[in-house]
Amino acid sequence: MHHWANPLSPELTRGRSRLQLSAMQADNQTAPEAEAPVENPEIAKENATPEAAAELDPWEQLEAEAAKWKDLSLRTAAEMDNLRKRTAREREEAVRYSNQRLLEELLPVIDNFEMGMQAAAQDTSSMIYIGMDMVRRQLNEFLSSQGVEELVASGAFDPNLHDAVAQEESAEIKEGDIIRVTRRGFKLRDRLLRPASVVVSKAPAAAEGGAD
Repeated sequence: MHHWANPLSPELTRGRSRLQLSAMQADNQTAPEAEAPVENPEIAKENATPEAAAELDPWEQLEAEAAKWKDLSLRTAAEMDNLRKRTAREREEAVRYSNQRLLEELLPVIDNFEMGMQAAAQDTSSMIYIGMDMVRRQLNEFLSSQGVEELVASGAFDPNLHDAVAQEESAEIKEGDIIRVTRRGFKLRDRLLRPASVVVSKAPAAAEGGAD
């Protein structure tokens, strides 16, 4: 009777056992590292910074967005109101001063007419002078109905209303005052149509030398 020998020698059996034991130990050491820690959502929420919580709060984001659009709406409404008022003011001014160009062109015609009246004034009883005087009154009434007023051209010289065409020495009239008007000036309501052309007084030469 033959006895079969064990195909694995005791040395091989012990070696395989040691390999299995080493593999099991390696699995036990690496297993905890492979598992990722699970964080409690409540704890994570408590540990979150205020900035992060604010960024993630949808209600605060909606409130901020609503406040931004409300501010934009108010500013737009204010701009529209200013535009409406400015447009109404410009329309009113356009109506008030619509005939300004016509009146400016009419003034030289009135100047020439008055020069003709001065020539006709040599005989104030003549029909020519009487007829021209009637026309002059009608012209003045027309200008008044359109809001045109003659500028005051007396007293101190005003560069905003008067145009100094010359200076004359005068001992009676204070220096800087108007001596006479060479051409009438007019304004259309509160807008200057034409300055008055005037002659302005200056101190006599003798008085200037005495002052020195």
